Amino acid sequence: MVKPAAVPDGTPRTGSALVRATFPYSEEDVGRTWRELAITLVILFSAQALAVAGPMLLRPVGTVIAALTIVRLFIIYHDALHGAVFRKSRVGYWIMSAVGMFTLNPRSIWRETHDYHHRNNCKLPGTAIGSYPVVTTRMWRRMTPAEKRKYTVARHPVTILFGYIFLFLLGMCMAAFVRNPKEHWTGAVAPVLHFALAALVGWTFGWTAAFTGVILPQFIASALGGYLFYAQHNYPDVQYAPRAAWTYHDAALVSSSYFRMSPVMHFFTGNIGYHHIHHLNHKIPFYRLPECMAAIPELQSPGETSWAPADVWAALRLKLWDPTQKKMVPFPR
Repeated sequence: MVKPAAVPDGTPRTGSALVRATFPYSEEDVGRTWRELAITLVILFSAQALAVAGPMLLRPVGTVIAALTIVRLFIIYHDALHGAVFRKSRVGYWIMSAVGMFTLNPRSIWRETHDYHHRNNCKLPGTAIGSYPVVTTRMWRRMTPAEKRKYTVARHPVTILFGYIFLFLLGMCMAAFVRNPKEHWTGAVAPVLHFALAALVGWTFGWTAAFTGVILPQFIASALGGYLFYAQHNYPDVQYAPRAAWTYHDAALVSSSYFRMSPVMHFFTGNIGYHHIHHLNHKIPFYRLPECMAAIPELQSPGETSWAPADVWAALRLKLWDPTQKKMVPFPR
């Protein structure tokens, strides 16, 4: 059971009362939403122009900034599909649909898998759709060698590093298209458009420009996004629960991390590091998450992780949920 820090009158809010306390921060500032998108697009276009046509020594700078900005652009898109931003804008709807294609996360596919993730966050069994699979130590012992290999590959650091291929081109786009081509036809179209853009840039500016301006930024952004999504629910203090004991509120507060970052990285990751608050109330716009955490004491003591190498290593070592120890553990030796 969650035991949040006490509020000033000594009666900490839990469950639906705590969710209601976040409602004032769910109000969208429409002007700010558009400003945040405009800032993001200006940075992205400028960085990609530098990566494509800038001096050769400065192209890596443009590549990295473009990659970071793709992550931020994706978070805005992610918020839009949650109904946190662009709630009543048809123009915003179509822009966000284009962003989904650009980031290899088509609208129909992302909504289907991510909505499932929010409804089943850290629930056992039931975490494999829209998230990294998790099994218990007992389930692991009963798995066949083939099942163990598949599970190991799905959670392997190389799979996360090459998320561009495994998580997005194949996992997000093509697998969904093969599963349901009528509903997820955009899963086939998005990669075609992506490589068509790379080909156009290559034909116009040269193939090095296509690599530094299109392929490599998407590769880096996919690796960063893949790891963020992993670490937000696979960190040392995370708690998983069987279906009978699972609650939405506990899954937000003890199964979703606060990812400590510098202000610059919070900017480029669209405040997705405030993940425990996002899971408690996904209608809060990304730019209001810090405000919400600062105002509500019960949200100020989450499980944490960071980009520090020790924290990254600690997260990547976690493979199985041990119900006896009530924690994630490495594979048995």
